[in-house]
Amino acid sequence: MSAVKVRAIRGATTVALDEADEIYAATRELLAEMLSRNEIPLEDIISVLFTTSPDLVGAFPATAARSLGFADVPLMCASEIAVPGALGHCIRIMMHVHSELPRANVRHVYLRDAVALRSDLV
Repeated sequence: MSAVKVRAIRGATTVALDEADEIYAATRELLAEMLSRNEIPLEDIISVLFTTSPDLVGAFPATAARSLGFADVPLMCASEIAVPGALGHCIRIMMHVHSELPRANVRHVYLRDAVALRSDLV
């Protein structure tokens, strides 16, 4: 019997305004894209860590995940370190999943202005 593999999928996006509706919409878009590109069903999600740049305080991104059916998935939100010059209005996600995908085949997702964070992955 082989062990089930765990993979971490990264993603990030940005919003124009620090408003709950924008944060929720951008988070839902990013989560949906991460799941779609990696063909991950909800039942294979182990946990999700959300971070926001220090200038985003209008809403918890995890709230948006609940509206997508993440009802029994452990979710955590945190604030990024306030590094001078870092990308602002940014939402980042690290999702842990069960997947047989080889690590090299995991598709990380960077949307909007966040493509600048990892141009090597987009």
